[in-house]
Amino acid sequence: MSNPRANRSSAEDRRKRSTARMHAVQAVYQLEINDGRVADVVAEYQDHRLGHDIDGEALLIADRDFFQDLVIGTADRHLELDRIVERSLSLDYTMDRLETLLRALLRVAAYEMLARVDVPAKVVINEYVDLGVAFFSGGETGLVNGVLDRMAREIRPGEIDDSRRR
Repeated sequence: MSNPRANRSSAEDRRKRSTARMHAVQAVYQLEINDGRVADVVAEYQDHRLGHDIDGEALLIADRDFFQDLVIGTADRHLELDRIVERSLSLDYTMDRLETLLRALLRVAAYEMLARVDVPAKVVINEYVDLGVAFFSGGETGLVNGVLDRMAREIRPGEIDDSRRR
């Protein structure tokens, strides 16, 4: 028999991680456009954005530790992550050609794919494709999906089923 309380907790944990990913992409974007200090941006989000009310509207609660790991890890390893993302882009794209928010999304996704092996590659792909849908209205979502699929095959060979490629 399944435990409804455990299922609810698990669904709540997934929502908190999804929210943390969204905020992490926004924080990495903020770091790039403002060239701020990572610790200051993380503190700003922790103190004022993660689960707080804004203009009377409650924000979704985020997994604070997961958020912090994503932002700090992405900032600390951004050069390595850029190389990984660039290898996964098509030949006619470079990191510099990508819109800033798209670049932030791909960097955070690359960090999670590389450093958070506790999260299955398919989950990483689905989560960031969903964020692509939330943030963009054009073909960026397809680009995110293709880049993350290629990235997963490089970083985590064997986790992605290759049978559909035949």
